[in-house]
Amino acid sequence: MSSQTRNLSEINDLAVRMLVRELGPADAARFLNQFSVGNGDYTEERKEQFKGLTVDEIVKAIQGRSKAGI
Repeated sequence: MSSQTRNLSEINDLAVRMLVRELGPADAARFLNQFSVGNGDYTEERKEQFKGLTVDEIVKAIQGRSKAGI
């Protein structure tokens, strides 16, 4: 192990290269995505999306998608 001190940018670069090498690009990306903050307001978006619908209507829509293989 090296006693050299690396800056955070160098550590991040090394870590990403190691992840890609060990996991492959797709799984490395999936792993890193779990740490992203995202954006928007999930709760408000859902309130707007389901505005005016009853729980029964939402359940029927979900069941319809399941039967359609979606």
